[in-house]
Amino acid sequence: MIELQHLTVGYGEKAVLTDISQTLAAGQMVSLLGANGAGKSTLLRTLAGFQPPLAGKVLIDGRNLHSLSPAERSKAVSVVLTERVEVPYMKVEDLVGMGRSPYTGFFGRLDKEDRAIVAEAIGMVGIAHLAQRTVDTLSDGERQKALLAKALAQQTPIILLDEPTAFLDFHAKVSTLRLLLRLAHETNKTIFLSLHDVEMAIQLSDALWIVQDGEISTGTTASLTQSGTLGRFLQGEGITYDKEEKTLRIIDH
Repeated sequence: MIELQHLTVGYGEKAVLTDISQTLAAGQMVSLLGANGAGKSTLLRTLAGFQPPLAGKVLIDGRNLHSLSPAERSKAVSVVLTERVEVPYMKVEDLVGMGRSPYTGFFGRLDKEDRAIVAEAIGMVGIAHLAQRTVDTLSDGERQKALLAKALAQQTPIILLDEPTAFLDFHAKVSTLRLLLRLAHETNKTIFLSLHDVEMAIQLSDALWIVQDGEISTGTTASLTQSGTLGRFLQGEGITYDKEEKTLRIIDH
């Protein structure tokens, strides 16, 4: 579980989001929505421990994330970033094996138990048949699953993802989000991801965090629709949400 206590995030002295007090529960996939520049990436980087908060705390199961050592942090939070990974000649199982580095050291050798964990992670995302393929031969969707398997092999209670569907076609996007949702439920991990695919987030997430006007609103799609928060967010994007059909519609001007 992640608990944010009066958290303010930003760069230097410039605050982007202020005084956030929210909780991310285990066993849920939560999507972070907001316009470009709203502060989504800054928040994710702070939750990952890549940058310190300007104020407040991030607690991981009651421990202050930013007081943990890098080794302790790497056993608490794993991160899958947007950037394409270019690793010629590296096999999928070797990439996933890098997720074991918090336990073996970066150049550590994998023992029998490590290899079993790697094989299990590869199987969990459905790419066992690709284990001996090199990463550069994979499709974008397959590569994203390999990176997710690496995060699973890291065996952290929390997985953060920055725009995991950014380079994927429609079917791969749906497949990836359904996989993340299933993994959150089956493994009881906290899975928190930023998304631009609003309609998919609305339909496939356990809960939403909506960043708008420097504030964060949280809840299920139903509760945020009931409060009018989702409607205000979408109408700012020139879209409305049809509660009956559970679909997005472009507003005619």
